Amino acid sequence: MDKTEVKSPFFTIVMPAYGVEKYIDRAITSIQEQTFGDWEILVVDDCTKDKSGEIAERYASEDSRIRVIHHEVNQGLSPARNTGTQAASGKYIWYMDPDDYADADLLEQVYASIERNPAQAVLFGHVEEYYDKKGVLQYTHSICPSEHYYKTAAEFRPRVIELEQQTLYGYAWNKFYLLDYIREMKLEFENIKLIEDITFNVKYFMDVETVNILPVTPYHYGKRMEANLTNKFVPDYFKLHRQRIEMLFDQFSYWEICTEEIRSILGSLYARYILSALERNCDKRSGMNHALRYKWCRAVFAQGLFNELIPVARAKKSLALRIALVLFRYRRAMLCLMMGRGIYIVRKFLPMVYSRVKSGR
Repeated sequence: MDKTEVKSPFFTIVMPAYGVEKYIDRAITSIQEQTFGDWEILVVDDCTKDKSGEIAERYASEDSRIRVIHHEVNQGLSPARNTGTQAASGKYIWYMDPDDYADADLLEQVYASIERNPAQAVLFGHVEEYYDKKGVLQYTHSICPSEHYYKTAAEFRPRVIELEQQTLYGYAWNKFYLLDYIREMKLEFENIKLIEDITFNVKYFMDVETVNILPVTPYHYGKRMEANLTNKFVPDYFKLHRQRIEMLFDQFSYWEICTEEIRSILGSLYARYILSALERNCDKRSGMNHALRYKWCRAVFAQGLFNELIPVARAKKSLALRIALVLFRYRRAMLCLMMGRGIYIVRKFLPMVYSRVKSGR
């Protein structure tokens, strides 16, 4: 082989960067400190207004494994990831968020799992780190899957509902994807807020055969009161999450494993989104008064997905969800609105209490 030929790295790490100058140092450093060194980082500067791009350029000037790609106009998270995918040269690709960081042995553990079972995807757990408005870490919550090395679709597919329950299926940053498969299937991230990750994953995993699930939590996911997208008001919140449940329902139906147990779990997940939407409808930015919130509630009760899933939904651990399911089944709109208002008050005035309860603590 010609000594001047550049060898492709095993991993490509894509970091879309916009407004993350406080955090991108730690993200890049956590990769440089990896015990496995065969990687490249592609930082996609999405026309950021802060110094994120400059910081990344400084790292790139000192480490040839780091490249910075600049968008001339701001395009959003999904197009930035797609730009990274197009420029990637690794065997596997990882979409890491630049405001998070990883333990030093993450890449080594993923590589070892691929040596054991050359999978089309590798999934691992994470640690949620909750920061208050001042950026002070308040508490952490670990989500760790059990270990599996799947070699057939029939083995893997029934496990997906459990991964979705654990919030592990939907994210892109807790998975390594086979780059050739993405290109073969011509997959791209859609430019759609909140559910771009799950939309991509539903398409990616539709026909995969081999998946490694690692019983580790090497990824640190920052949930910040000041900046996290889920704490911003998104007018289409409920519409988007109803679409999420519909996609999952369609996927299990396509796989021909949409059992009553799976429908029950999807129903409980859907009920959580309805409950969250009831709370968000109390926000002034929703533009809803009491009459409009009541009308919204009655409209949800009449939807086909509601009538398909809510009657079979079960809540095993959450008292709030058990109460909500009773109100939903009996279509008690006024009581639903009262419950939504109560949750809104707790979230507004006691945000850390709200997040602790929501994370299961």
